[in-house]
Amino acid sequence: MRERRTATKRRYLVCPPEYFEVRYAINPWMTSEEPVDSALALRQWETLVSIYRDLGHDVEMMTPVAGLPDMVFAANSALVLGGRVFGAHFLAPERRPESGHYRAWFESAGFEVGTPAHICEGEGDFTPVGGLLLAGTGFRTLPQAHQEAQEFFGVPTVGLRLVDPLFYHLDTALFALDDNNVAYYPGAFSPGSQRVLKSLFPDAVIATAQDAKCFGLNSLSDGRHVVIAQDAAGLIAALTDRGYRPVPVDLSEFRKAGGGVKCCTQEIRTQ
Repeated sequence: MRERRTATKRRYLVCPPEYFEVRYAINPWMTSEEPVDSALALRQWETLVSIYRDLGHDVEMMTPVAGLPDMVFAANSALVLGGRVFGAHFLAPERRPESGHYRAWFESAGFEVGTPAHICEGEGDFTPVGGLLLAGTGFRTLPQAHQEAQEFFGVPTVGLRLVDPLFYHLDTALFALDDNNVAYYPGAFSPGSQRVLKSLFPDAVIATAQDAKCFGLNSLSDGRHVVIAQDAAGLIAALTDRGYRPVPVDLSEFRKAGGGVKCCTQEIRTQ
C-alpha cells in the first residue's frame, strides 16, 4: 500500500525568461550547437508557473534585466529560510550583477538579507531538509560559504562534495521530497558524501544516471506533488510507487543552459 503524502502550500519567486539565451559557457550543458528558441522557452516557463498556481502555491515575479540571460534561474539568487535571506556571490563574473537585483527585491519585500563573503550560489547548492542544511561544493559554492550559512541561519550544515561536472550544483543531483527524505543520484557525489547521504536518508529514492542527466533531480516537491522533467520516466515511476504525485513538465529549452524546474524557482520559506 502506498503511503499517503501531504502537500504544503509554498511561496515561490520566479523570473520571466525575457532575456534568456546561451551567451557564454559556464557549465558543460552550455554550448552554441543549438540556439535557444525564445518563444518556446517562454511557453515552457509559463506552463511551469501555471502548474504552481494550479497546485495552490503563491508565485511572485522578479523583473528581468537586459544583459543578464541567466536571471531566469531564480534559485541561484539566495537561500531563504525562516524568513531570512542569505544571498549569492556567483563564481562566474557574467552572473555577479544578478545578486544586487535579487537583493533589492528581497529588501523591498521586507526581508533581512545577508551577503556571503565566499562563492555561494544560493539554492543551487543548498537544500534544507530534516532540520539540516545540505550544502554542495566541488564546482561552485565553497565550503567556507557553508560555514557562513550555518552561522547566519543557526542550522547544522552538512557538506557534500560533487565530483561530476555535469552535476555542477547540488540541485542537479538531489532534491528534498519532504522534510524527512530526498531523492538523489549517487554517482554525482564523492564516496564519502555517498556514505553520508546513505546514513542520513536510508529510505531515499535513488535516481539512475539517465534520469539525472535529463534533469529529473532538478525537481520541486510540496510534499505530495513533484514537478519534474517529463523525460525522467524511471524516477517518475519510482516516485509514484512511493505515493508521490509526479507532475511532468517540459523545460527542454532551459536544459541548454544547464537548468530545469528547480533552477527556475526560488522558494521563500518564512517559517
